[in-house]
Amino acid sequence: MNEAEALAAFSSLSSATRLRILKRLVAAGPEGLPAGEIAEAVGATPSRTSFHLSNMAEAGLVIASRQSRQISYRVDFTAIGTLVRYLMQDCCNNNEIVRSCCLSGSGC
Repeated sequence: MNEAEALAAFSSLSSATRLRILKRLVAAGPEGLPAGEIAEAVGATPSRTSFHLSNMAEAGLVIASRQSRQISYRVDFTAIGTLVRYLMQDCCNNNEIVRSCCLSGSGC
C-alpha cells in the first residue's frame, strides 16, 4: 500500500456513516449484504447509502457484486488488513507501545 491509497482509505472512513457501514459489513462476513439491508442497518436512505458505498468501493475497502437486479457489498478484508499493516509498520514504525496496545486489547 502506498501513501495515496492509505489516504484514500482513511478519508473514506472519516465519516460516521461509512464507519458504521464498515462495522456492519465486517459483522456480515465474506458473504456481505444487499445495499438495502445495509441502509436499514445504519439508518440511512438507500440513495445516501449508495453514495457512501460507492466512495468506499472507490477507496478499495468494499467490493460490489451484482446478482440480478440487486447489488451486494462485502468488505475487502485483505484491503483492511493491508491498511492496518500500513498504519502499524509505515506510520508507527512498528512502535512497541502501539503494537502492545493492539495485541493486548487493553486500550492502553
